[in-house]
Amino acid sequence: MARASARGGGRPTTTTITDVARMADVSPTTVSRVLNGGYPVSAETRTRVEHAVRELSYVRNAHAQALRVASTGLVGVIIHDVADPYFAEIVAGIQEVAATGQRLVVLCNSLRDPGSELRYVEMLRGQRADAVILAGGAIGDPHYLQELPQQARWLRRQGARMIMCGRQMADADAVLPDNRGGAYLLGRYLLGLGHRSIAEISGPPDFSTTDERSAGLDEALRDAGVARDPQLTVSGHFSRDGGYDAARVLLRSRSRFTAIFAANDMMALGALAALREAGLRVPDDVSLVGYDDLPILRDVVPGITTVRVPMREMGRRCMRMAMSTARRAPRRETLPVELVERESVAPAPARQQV
Repeated sequence: MARASARGGGRPTTTTITDVARMADVSPTTVSRVLNGGYPVSAETRTRVEHAVRELSYVRNAHAQALRVASTGLVGVIIHDVADPYFAEIVAGIQEVAATGQRLVVLCNSLRDPGSELRYVEMLRGQRADAVILAGGAIGDPHYLQELPQQARWLRRQGARMIMCGRQMADADAVLPDNRGGAYLLGRYLLGLGHRSIAEISGPPDFSTTDERSAGLDEALRDAGVARDPQLTVSGHFSRDGGYDAARVLLRSRSRFTAIFAANDMMALGALAALREAGLRVPDDVSLVGYDDLPILRDVVPGITTVRVPMREMGRRCMRMAMSTARRAPRRETLPVELVERESVAPAPARQQV
């Protein structure tokens, strides 16, 4: 692991296990035992060693010194869910550009667990990755939000960089869609067709994509002078089952609504299934909108109105940032989104209820 020289030359040196042992006031063997696990070490000693590891930004890596000034050609990509078509599109764009630059892409699946994301970043640092791309919204975990910027700074010290895909962070490059603006478009579209009782199937709490898309809908309702009914908002996982379960909760509540705003297309598909099971027709009885414009929507009947997010282009731009060797401050690119009208929305019925 590279760190600044104490003699003022500014030239990176290598942090060794001996440096960690010296700071923690233990032997190198004890440091090794703490790092490897499975050995009896007191809690106080373990705390001192772990503190020293963090302070010195030490990463176990047998090849670190030999590779200190070389590019490995490796780019790590950490996504939330490998089974989600949204991330498949982003990864396709990343791979497309990586192939032109002869880069090796290593894919990591965090399942939206903040601890897993941080561990993957550390492992990729240990492998001397040229860049780490984190795809998906930010997770609102306090420790994660404090630790991730530090990981980005440590990557920069190694001559690497962190790129955020779908979110932003002060210490990293970012490519993201206009989530709030797209949700505002959908809200205004539904309002323009007479819908006033709009139910929302939102994403998981403490998640930036959930917050941004919900905020866009809120803004559209406020601008139209429509009060939000808290009983018409149900959260769920960003998945087909998450949308299905949330829609069933709405239906069981017997709350009145004429349209459903789903936080993404997979949730919209689940909601569509739940509405059909309940004997409700889309859009005759209830209008339905999604978000992202996943390719699978081409085969859905009725076609679902949604917002098109340029997922592949997001991946391409992230990979170009990853391959860039220019020394510069982190930059952010926000990509526009567009409304895609299909058959799942109709004017609100005269009786504003389900």
